[in-house]
Amino acid sequence: MAAKDIDAYLAQVAEPGRQTLNQLRSDIRALLPEAQECISYAVPAFKVDNKVVAGFAAFKNHLAYLPFSGSVLPALADDLAGYEMTKGSLHFPHDQPLPRALVQKLIKTRLQQSGIDGDLAP
Repeated sequence: MAAKDIDAYLAQVAEPGRQTLNQLRSDIRALLPEAQECISYAVPAFKVDNKVVAGFAAFKNHLAYLPFSGSVLPALADDLAGYEMTKGSLHFPHDQPLPRALVQKLIKTRLQQSGIDGDLAP
């Protein structure tokens, strides 16, 4: 049911944001093939070992990657130079997907900080 909920969420996002978030969703699914898709705090998210480890959202002026942790983004400050962010969300334009290598670093950091074992898919 959660995948359908995410589909419904994305259906309400205007282009080009929908395509950009679909790309992010695809990247996360490829990196975490065993993750469970869900809705957490009213946004699409992914769970591993019953812990939410990644999510995304659409806003009027930007899209956001959500690591569901306040320590992930500060840990990757050098990699995130040039992006706007809050403690818990990385902002990016509606028409510019996050690089997959960056998404991989974000997820890997979150998994390590959560104590979740496992490698990311290539």
